[in-house]
Amino acid sequence: MKKIEELPKVDLTALAHSYADACANKDFKKFVDGLNCNDDLLMKYTSNLEDAFLECQNCKGCKSLESCKNKVVGYRYTPTAKEKIITFEYVACDKELKSEEENAYKKNLELFDINQDIKNASFKEVYKDDKARLPILKYFKDFMSNYKEEDKPKGVYLHGSFGSGKTYLIAALFNELAKKEIRSILIYYPEFLRKLKSSFQTNYSEQFEEIKKVPLLLLDDIGAENVSNWSRDEVLGPILQYRMENHLPTFFTSNLTLDELEKSLATTTSGVDKLKARRIVERIKQLTIDLELISKNRRD
Repeated sequence: MKKIEELPKVDLTALAHSYADACANKDFKKFVDGLNCNDDLLMKYTSNLEDAFLECQNCKGCKSLESCKNKVVGYRYTPTAKEKIITFEYVACDKELKSEEENAYKKNLELFDINQDIKNASFKEVYKDDKARLPILKYFKDFMSNYKEEDKPKGVYLHGSFGSGKTYLIAALFNELAKKEIRSILIYYPEFLRKLKSSFQTNYSEQFEEIKKVPLLLLDDIGAENVSNWSRDEVLGPILQYRMENHLPTFFTSNLTLDELEKSLATTTSGVDKLKARRIVERIKQLTIDLELISKNRRD
């Protein structure tokens, strides 16, 4: 809140003229009359009152937050008379308050190294010109209908071409379920592994447990990481095992098919271990249905 208590010495005659000029606008005069202050006090704040009046006028013709013309989007610079001073603060407009209420569900989505804009993912914005999306959208619709059942539906291993919107589709699903107070975590998997490894001395256990137990989990871009025995056998394996045993829906996006992922997971700097890679992929198969999305790159 911006508060004006002490003003430098100024030419009161010039102030009076400025105030009189401003009051020539009948709407401005009506605006300041609403403060129930005498003119001697009001004229000291002429410049601030003009700013507040302009923002008030902007709000009258505003249709949405996107078209807000005020200095702070969604807020109005507002004067309040208090004894012998006038204070000014930014007050949230009705549209901002409504937006905050409508977006309260987003607290149920947690992102690890994924663009925050993904929190706005919506089925309404999904491209309808691509038939390749129809089987995925149908499964997601059924998933939402059946999620509350004791026997939770499986997640999805969604693989396909780069930039086809795989992450966006799953984020849209998680957003819909977040509105029903269902928590989810979306992780850009390669970067998550790097940061998890660097957190050994701080909150490694807390992060690891949260990932294992969250109701909905997305491991985004699996197969793009640098595979090590640690990442495969001590991170990915235990996460998948816990979620499989506890019937927690788990989702994956990848540019690799499951067969290609198995080959990728088999090779580490320590050598080749096809058996351990196969065990990981078998857990993924137990947790998911395998869907493919081949589409043009929507990021271009």
